Amino acid sequence: MHQPPHEQTVPETTSGPISIPEEQQSLFREILELLEKKGTSFCVAGAFALREHTGICRDTKDLDLFLTPANAALALRHLREKGFECEVRDPVWLYKAHRDEFFVDLITGMSNATIVVDDSWIENAKPACVQGVQTRVLAAEELVASKLFIARRERFDGADVVHVIYGTRGKLDWQRILRLVGEHWEMLLWALVLFRYCYPAQTHYVPKDVWSGLLTRFQDAVSRPDQTAPFRGSLVDDKQFAIDVNEWGLENLMTEFRDRRLKSIPANCKTL
Repeated sequence: MHQPPHEQTVPETTSGPISIPEEQQSLFREILELLEKKGTSFCVAGAFALREHTGICRDTKDLDLFLTPANAALALRHLREKGFECEVRDPVWLYKAHRDEFFVDLITGMSNATIVVDDSWIENAKPACVQGVQTRVLAAEELVASKLFIARRERFDGADVVHVIYGTRGKLDWQRILRLVGEHWEMLLWALVLFRYCYPAQTHYVPKDVWSGLLTRFQDAVSRPDQTAPFRGSLVDDKQFAIDVNEWGLENLMTEFRDRRLKSIPANCKTL
């Protein structure tokens, strides 16, 4: 029987070692050593952070770094001086540099502008050795927050979120996670319901006060809905919810969030 394309390409999760070509390892080391030497504030995210907190190994051609916009622009200048091709892909959240077929993504928040990297993300990062370089990886709390809105048709990081909770045995700063998600607490509750479904015997990994607090807020919101609350589907996936905005006349909240974010980013961080 022919398998759908996604079943052919999505690898199984594993803790087995991933073979990374030496050329790729060398490039990642060069980038990390350069930015450490230059004193640029950043932390490593992506596959390396996931492995640090869960033990899951994932093949990747990209090196994901989290930074503030100012430090992302500074990092791009350092990389360009070393011969990397650099671009500001989207000043709201993504800067890129590459050499040959390998990329480094400099990430400053979520593409929908709901969650933004600030200096505290770097300060809370966990010391770690990545590709032989002493650096920092994204803390588990920020890793959870950064993945809550990756819930699109073509990519869903809910499994990563529940694996972080399971892998850390729930030993997380839950109050920090709640502060990070802020008004988007329902996205966290959604992820926690998924965790409970996947790991019912480990429900206690999420403290009772977190469960009760979120469920009480949810019950209150359902029993007393705000009739003036805006449509929020575009924050989850602007493509799948495009009809709501383009044909049904509902609000495009993502545009509002992104516009507000763009206004807060200094002009020198928007271009090379």
